[in-house]
This record gives sequence, structure tokens and C-alpha cells, in this order.
Amino acid sequence: MDNYHYDAIVVGSGISGGWAAKELTEQGLKVLMLERGQNIEHIKGYTNATKAPWELPHRDVAPQAKIKEYQVQNQAHGLNEANMDYWVNEQECPYTQVKPYNWRRGYHVGGRSLMWGRQSYRWSDFDFEANTKEGIAIDWPVRYKDIAPWYDHVERFAGISGSLENLPHLPDGQFQPPMELNCVEKDVSVRIKKQYNGQRHMIIGRTANITQPLPGRTNCQYRNKCALGCPFGGYFSTQSSTLPAAMATGNLTVRPWSIVTRVLYNKDTQKATGVEVLDAENNKTYTYTAKIIFLNASTFNSAWILMNSATDIWPDGLGSSCGELGHNVMDHHVAGAASGIMEGYEDKYYFGRRANGIYIPRYRNLFGDKRDYLRGFGFQGSAGREGWSREIAELSIGADFKDALTEPGNWAMSMASFGEVLPYHDNKISLNKEVKDKWGLNTLSVDIEMKENERKMEAESLADAVEMFEKAGLKNVKGFIARKNIGAIHEMGAARMGNDPKTSVLNKWNQVWDAKNVFVTDGSFMASSSCVNPSLSYMAFTARAAHFAVEELKLGNL
Repeated sequence: MDNYHYDAIVVGSGISGGWAAKELTEQGLKVLMLERGQNIEHIKGYTNATKAPWELPHRDVAPQAKIKEYQVQNQAHGLNEANMDYWVNEQECPYTQVKPYNWRRGYHVGGRSLMWGRQSYRWSDFDFEANTKEGIAIDWPVRYKDIAPWYDHVERFAGISGSLENLPHLPDGQFQPPMELNCVEKDVSVRIKKQYNGQRHMIIGRTANITQPLPGRTNCQYRNKCALGCPFGGYFSTQSSTLPAAMATGNLTVRPWSIVTRVLYNKDTQKATGVEVLDAENNKTYTYTAKIIFLNASTFNSAWILMNSATDIWPDGLGSSCGELGHNVMDHHVAGAASGIMEGYEDKYYFGRRANGIYIPRYRNLFGDKRDYLRGFGFQGSAGREGWSREIAELSIGADFKDALTEPGNWAMSMASFGEVLPYHDNKISLNKEVKDKWGLNTLSVDIEMKENERKMEAESLADAVEMFEKAGLKNVKGFIARKNIGAIHEMGAARMGNDPKTSVLNKWNQVWDAKNVFVTDGSFMASSSCVNPSLSYMAFTARAAHFAVEELKLGNL
């Protein structure tokens, strides 16, 4: 690569990294995007996206010989053959679980934007104000009014489909037409609203699957194969959306196989000068310089880069002067869940494989409801007809068995809660200098857990799930804990933003207090976790920070 200096460097190419590249290039900056893994091209790179299970060597079942390389992913959400290569080989990239935690990673261009769940919700001031009202951790340095215009901005471009509900705790957005609830979901929604006097709502999920075409993208085809990459561009990903926009400017250079090992810092100017890169293929080290740097390597990896950027000034890493770098780590807990059967709809079916489900917004500790724990939870789930894989105990072989499997089974419905985890200082990650990865680099130790507040919430979410299904008329309702430990692929914190450099790593513009030309806009900056999926907020904060950075650059402040 001939050019080693750029106006801006973006580290990471996932949801937030893609947005940083788009916004910075569109404002005229020459940008280098560094991705530690392989390049995956839009459409061409989705090698299994149009294949049926029987077209794969092991019928989409992960071969036992490979599972040992992906044990965390296999435990977290199952592992299939079709997109195994999108997940990290854990033998090459180990980490240490001080307490049980499934860290799911995708190291390639696009990152987890190719495999994410696509649920996209705005925060409200119930979320932004909770810390200060309850005396928890530190106050957010922003409020909803600061972020609302940026939610508008990213929703229009990304394409979020959803219904307008006028709920103060779940603000409406710039939505494309919503997907439809199916017949059972519609009836359950009506029954829940009636049973709880309009205080609980079951709505269609707000998802980054488009229902109307956008430039270069075709609306969702109801294939429900989103985790394989979408050749139609039916859902938002770096490849389908932000990367083409950034490339169209002529201002973006993408360098895959580039592991950023540290940010380089000049103590005289008190600014970063660039980054050091280890080429993952040839093991050579390169230095790239820039006026501004955006860290978007994912929550844990951005914190790793900061911690690994130790100097004689800050032996614990860049941004560590406050003592909070690596601390206050959060994730959601997927806790109380329920399933059941709905009778009386045997003559009904639905169209396609909708890549979306239902959402029940938070209702606890709001509007006069007061529990013996803080914050709350929402539910995600869906209803559908059982398919050919259901168990039919009376039949096991022969023509009758085959005939039975040509008919859909019972209508079943299930849902699970996503609960907020508080920002505890002792939920943390740290550098592990004893365990090295394939390239001889330090790895991470992850030491986070659910505490009493989350366990109380877990118990109530389980009871609520069962009660709602029973009141809605489902039969054979069974309650269960979806996941016993923290972890839902929404890791947050580790480099929180705040109003005071003594208690936070970043300021309200996502700038590192200790190096004002370094911005961190992935999940690292979160000061609390809410109970909604966080990716839409990452997009909005990233776009906001990028515009601020360019203005500061023009003013000569960076």
C-alpha cells in the first residue's frame, strides 16, 4: 500500500465503522478503513446465501471436527455449516472467561452487520436519565433531543420498517411500512392489550429489513436467511448500504487483514498520530497516520486497542486516566421466556418466512409501576406453524407418517425477555498477557456477571411471560430461562462517555478525553444499557460524532 497518511482512519468495518466511513468520506475526507479479517464482497461473497441445506456437504449441520474451533458460538446460539466462516475461530483468537460469558465475534469486512438480529429501537429519556435519577454510575452527557435528529438521519438511510405506536418510552421513527403480524400474533396482541388495560403492547418488531426498495437495494424477500448475507440487500449491512456510499465518493480505501495493535500518541501535542497495524497474512508491522481516528472495532476490541496503547504517561492504556477503561461492561440478559400452543387456527397460515418477530416494549418501573429492582425488560418472539421436524409420537414410519408431515402442525408461540443490566464498575475486561492469540498478541479476560438486580428481574420476567401467554389463551404454556448467564451479543461499556474526565473515558462527542482526535463510537461508549437492542444508537452516535469531528477539523481544533 503506497499511501500511509490519510485524513481519517476508521478501525473496524461493522455497523458503526461503516457509518463512520460513510459520513467522513461524504464530507470530503480521505479515509482508510482497517479490518482485521477477510474481505467479503457484497453478493459475490455470500457463497451460501442461495443454497438449500441439502446443497451443503453436511446438510447445514456443523461438522464435529470443526465445532472445537467455534465452541463459544456453538454454545451461544447454535452453529451451522452455512455461515461458520463468518464467526471467529476461537483457537486462533482465544479469550479467558473469568465468569461464563459467550463473546460472539465476526472478523471480516462488514463484521456482525452481516449476522445481526436487525432489531432497531430508539432510546428515550427514560433511558438517558435513569442513571442520574437513580444515583447509578454516572449521568449520560446527552439527552434524547440531542440524538433524535441523528436517529432520523440513520433510519432514513438504513431503512427501518416499523409501526407508529406513540409510546413515550419507545419513540417512533422514520419508518418504512411495517411487516405484518400473523393471525395468531394479531389476536394475542389484542388479548394482551385488553387483559392489561392498554398498559402492555405487542407490536411488530422494528427491523432493519426494508419493505420498500432503496437505491441499490431490493426489499426483503421473506427468505429469513439474513445471517448468510443478503444478495438482495434486503437488510442493512455495511456491504449493502454504508460501504457502497463511502466507495462512491472515491475517498475510501479498505485494507482487510489489518489488526490494529495500538494507537500512536504524541505527548507533546496530546493527540494521536496514527495507528500501528499487524498484517494478519504476512505478520509485518505497518504504521498509518491520520488527523483523526475512529475506533469501531467492537466494544471489547476497541477497549483492547486502547488498553494495548499503553505509554509512560498512562501505563494502563490510552484513555485510562479516569480509572474506568475496561470497567462498567454491560450486556443484556436473555432471561424469562415462555412457549405455548394456540388452538383454533388450524385453517390459517402465513406468507413466506418473515425475518422479524413481535416486540413487547418495557412496562416495568414506568408510569407508576414500582418493583423491587431497577429498570426493566422487553420481550421478543413470534408465532408460527410447527413444521415437518415436529415429533409425531403415534407415527414413526410408513405412508401415514409421510402424509402427516405434508400438513403443518400446531400453531406455536414463544418469546424471551431482554433485560437491562446495570453498569457495575467490577464488571470488567482486562488484558491477559499470559494467553496469546495466533499472532502472539495479548488477549482479553472477561469478568462480568448478573447481580441481584438482574436476578430479581429475571424471576419476574419469567413469571410475566407465562402469565401473559396464559391470559392470551395459549395452552400447554411452559416457562423457562432462555440463558442462565449474561450475554446476548450486545456487549457495551468499557469506555463510557460522561461529563467529567475523572469518571469517564469519552466526552459527549465520543472523543477520548486524553486524546481529542480519537473517537470511539461502537458499543464501548455506552454509560447504561437500556433493554432495547443498541445498534441503532451506535449508528446515530457515530454519524453525530463524525460530523462533529469534521467541523472541529475545519476549525483547526483537531
